[in-house]
Amino acid sequence: MLLCLTANHQNASFDLLEKLSFGAPQAASALVSENTLIDGAVVLATCNRFEAYLDVDASSASGAVDATVASMSAASGVDATELRSAVTLLTGEDVVGHLFAVTSGLESVVVGEDEISGQVRRSLEHARAVGTSSSDLERLFQRATQTSRGVKAGTALGGAGRSLVRLALEMAASRILDWSATRVLIVGTGQYAATTVAALRDRGAVDLRVYSPSGRGEAFAAKYGLRLETHLADGVTDADLLITCTSAMAVDASAFRDAQRRMVIDLGLPRNVDPVVGSLAGVELLDLETISLHAPIEELNAASDARALVGDAAARFVAERSVEPAIVALRGHIFQVLDAELGRARDRGASEETQAALRHLASVLLHGPSVRARELALEGRGDEFTAGIEAVYGVEAATPAELGTEEPGLHSA
Repeated sequence: MLLCLTANHQNASFDLLEKLSFGAPQAASALVSENTLIDGAVVLATCNRFEAYLDVDASSASGAVDATVASMSAASGVDATELRSAVTLLTGEDVVGHLFAVTSGLESVVVGEDEISGQVRRSLEHARAVGTSSSDLERLFQRATQTSRGVKAGTALGGAGRSLVRLALEMAASRILDWSATRVLIVGTGQYAATTVAALRDRGAVDLRVYSPSGRGEAFAAKYGLRLETHLADGVTDADLLITCTSAMAVDASAFRDAQRRMVIDLGLPRNVDPVVGSLAGVELLDLETISLHAPIEELNAASDARALVGDAAARFVAERSVEPAIVALRGHIFQVLDAELGRARDRGASEETQAALRHLASVLLHGPSVRARELALEGRGDEFTAGIEAVYGVEAATPAELGTEEPGLHSA
């Protein structure tokens, strides 16, 4: 059974999201390895949302939710009661539609943003690396990525330049008279930093410098043609615009050694800039919370088209999943018969070529029924396929409960 615990910028404070982003992803490994109720977990923590996708046994779903809340609470320092009240619980089909919408940028501060699909992909890669993914979560996340590509290709949301970075620069533009004369310091060298460089150059900025708290600044500067700053305070003193996008607190008030007028944009979560900086003379601070309040209204037609595509993709995924037990049962039956025939063929001296031909024939014979099963499922007739293979072959597909697709009385927060 698929579950999702979700909190985002619309229903949770940025302070809570910040704490979760720091500790929650590291908690997934222990959550799965130490808890028999949970078969898999993928945690997505971004600047404006927290998501924990779980693959659990349907009969113990409530216990799995409690265990996840306890684990994420301990790892992030968020009170368990506060966390449970902040997250929304999604189950079954709702999980599919939600992830597809998230990955396509439909739930972001900037609708259709570019970065989220990569963040979703990296969250799955992290789950693989720490051993917390599962076959159901793999299929779900891979299909979500495919859906995101389809939305970008098939709707106006696929236009270039949708990102939190670009929204922040648009907000800062009213204070910056000439981008070509603006001295910019970027703190950080990750994907957001690369996006920031591209967005700044699109606006005409040419004096770009980079400082890296992690020591990766030299390679980043060489790759993107930037000037390297080796001392943060010196870089801040020389900059008109400071943009931070790293993984930890990087800038406090001590870095500002004069009262020069500056714009500071903090894109980090956890936050990179001490909020006290915003009270310094001459400094204007834009952080994620401020930026989110000024997010543009989504283009209604584009978003509507995109949601229709996401809905169709989610329905196909759910339908295909509903007949998967029957397809698996049929494949198991056919290959059991095939193994017996291959054994007899070997006893009669059949060549490897003959055995390979038999295996190929079995696969060909299975292809048509598998395709038809998914077509019937999309028409709401998947049960006819299940009944058919039971009647013709005498094989029984696993029940929804055995595959963990039932939803035993769970309710969203």
